[in-house]
Amino acid sequence: MDMSGSRGTEAGTAPHTDIRARGWVAHLPASWQAYALLMRLDRPIGVWLLLLPGLWAFAMAAPDWGTGLWLTLLFVLGATIMRGAGCVVNDLWDRELDKKVSRTAGRPLASGAVSVKQAVVFLAVLLLLGLVILLQLNWLCVILGVVSLVPVALYPAAKRVTDWPQAVLGLTFSWAALEGYAAATGRLDGPGIALYAAAFLWILAYDTIYAHQDREDDIMVGIRSTARHFGERTRPFLAVCYGGVVLLLALAGYLADMGPWFWPVLLAPAAMLAWQVTRLDIHDPALCLRLFQSNRETGLLVVLAFLAGRL
Repeated sequence: MDMSGSRGTEAGTAPHTDIRARGWVAHLPASWQAYALLMRLDRPIGVWLLLLPGLWAFAMAAPDWGTGLWLTLLFVLGATIMRGAGCVVNDLWDRELDKKVSRTAGRPLASGAVSVKQAVVFLAVLLLLGLVILLQLNWLCVILGVVSLVPVALYPAAKRVTDWPQAVLGLTFSWAALEGYAAATGRLDGPGIALYAAAFLWILAYDTIYAHQDREDDIMVGIRSTARHFGERTRPFLAVCYGGVVLLLALAGYLADMGPWFWPVLLAPAAMLAWQVTRLDIHDPALCLRLFQSNRETGLLVVLAFLAGRL
């Protein structure tokens, strides 16, 4: 539920820490590694999933290729920074809970590799960098960016007080659709709102799959989720959500006057979503992780559909 993109638990094995310096992070100076791990820079799937609704918006509504590429660069930087900031906020809230679970006990705040004071200062730096990027956009985007901080701050509390923290995460991670559409067009209207609603249902569903990996641990430590709420009824819930995603993407394409190639290409991500529903086994954590991670490819296929619709 922290959107790190890896649970560190494989089917049939005991849980273990999900914090290991690997890839390019392992080559950073030792004093930097803890902060890179705090931001989950070793696992970019969360950046992809935060970024993709913005890419949908650019593919659908950017006025030209140059503008689309410039906005993509800004949003890649912004998504990396703000996803990292969200992970810091999450770990500040959860540091005491993380100490009780072997999978998360090695996280920098839980292990003491980064102090609370250091994390707060680091968070302030990330937010300042995010603001610098935000100010490159129009004022509607600036307003939307400031408002987005509300669900970001509320998400860690939501999983303690409601069975629907995935809905709060959906409000947060889908924000790039609104922000991206406003950046590309300077307004918010039907296509952008339909795109945001599609992204919200997409995130609500895929994070429910993600949360099934930690369902038993969450029961022990009192964390609530749609995975716990629906349990064995998760498959029909996903089918409803993903069906809504496809319908809302179709509505966005219709309102944006997409060309004829949009419709057949949209069948590709629709098929990927249907595959996730049919393959789901909530008792197989490794499979849940693979299904969750497949949403990067699903989201990229949506980008392709909108680009095809502009041919």
